[in-house]
Amino acid sequence: MGSSSSSIDNIPNAREIMQETGFSAAHLLRLYERFQFLDKDQTGELRPEDFGALRELAMNPIGDRIIGAFFSPGQERVDFPSFVRVLAHFRPTDTNRTRGTQQDPANSSTRKLKFAFQLYDQDRDGKISRAELLEVLRAMLGLQVTEEQLQSIAERAIQEADLDKDNAISFDEFRQSLEKVNIDHKMSIRFLK
Repeated sequence: MGSSSSSIDNIPNAREIMQETGFSAAHLLRLYERFQFLDKDQTGELRPEDFGALRELAMNPIGDRIIGAFFSPGQERVDFPSFVRVLAHFRPTDTNRTRGTQQDPANSSTRKLKFAFQLYDQDRDGKISRAELLEVLRAMLGLQVTEEQLQSIAERAIQEADLDKDNAISFDEFRQSLEKVNIDHKMSIRFLK
């Protein structure tokens, strides 16, 4: 543990990042190593194309949306603390961690759902439109189904989730439609084995 502790001191604001995200020193150190690996230009920031080295994202049908989630609108670079804040959404929920007075931690069910919602809501208007849903379905299902089947799937999803009948899915409707899904299990990555 001593080497982890001394190496963690090389990461700017490491203690604050750990407190905010709930990552341990070992996790943060591993993430810092990954960040540095992706930062080929050694600028201390990543661009969307830097994520191309991650085979898992390159093979993921919505990998470009996941990469986009690391960047705020108009932002073309992400620094290490921002990188870690996004990854914290995928940290398994720690039920023993005290919450303090701030908002829910990034790995809470609500924050995980909000993160998933934004992967669909690309125009960030607070609603998932039929077109946005179709775009994700096309990426995920591709040539496995016909366009007519995709349209049918999207139509049914909208009908089932759209409680206020405005032909779109709000975050509350999205959350309600997924209330029986174990979002913590679906959106958790084991960062250290």
